[in-house]
Amino acid sequence: MIIISLTSYPPESAVEMGKRFMEMPVLPDFIKMKGPYISSIIEEGIKGITLYEFDESKYGEAFNVLSDRVAKFFGVPGYTYSLTHWLEAQDALKLVGLG
Repeated sequence: MIIISLTSYPPESAVEMGKRFMEMPVLPDFIKMKGPYISSIIEEGIKGITLYEFDESKYGEAFNVLSDRVAKFFGVPGYTYSLTHWLEAQDALKLVGLG
């Protein structure tokens, strides 16, 4: 199972975001993180994407851990985020009766 985190913030907040990221606690062993990957987009600011992979049986626990993680950035000027659950194609097919 995958949860994707998308973040956005203005360039003026980059140093504070970096400081808070460096203070993050280590993730539990059952969550594998890819990223964050960062891109600066003219007129949109800085965007980040991080993929978190874990076993479906740990969804509730993982979502709580990741919610706590993004909350560490609250108060950074201009910071926004989303945490979105993504299905693998085979799982999505099952939902529509094709798997």
